[in-house]
Amino acid sequence: MTAFLLAGPVASFILANTPPPEFNPDTVTPGPAGFVAIFFIAAMVVLLGFDLNRRIRRNTYRAQIKERLAAEIAANAAGDADDPASPGQQTPGQQTPGQQTGQ
Repeated sequence: MTAFLLAGPVASFILANTPPPEFNPDTVTPGPAGFVAIFFIAAMVVLLGFDLNRRIRRNTYRAQIKERLAAEIAANAAGDADDPASPGQQTPGQQTPGQQTGQ
């Protein structure tokens, strides 16, 4: 209990005997080193943003191409299943219009 009674006067003694600051807190600036550090961080953030955008765009294009290929394969499979002789291909013995038999 006596520690609490002594804490007030000790704290006020310490605060009263603290030397005044040697600098004006209103005029303290980071200087050129701080500017270079913040500029470096900002440049890295911008470059990371460009890299992120490039990677996202690349993945989007890959997904679109996969969808197109899957749709094309499905269309080819559906066309082959419906008609064994797909359009443009001839079965043996089949004649195209305008083709004459050897008479």
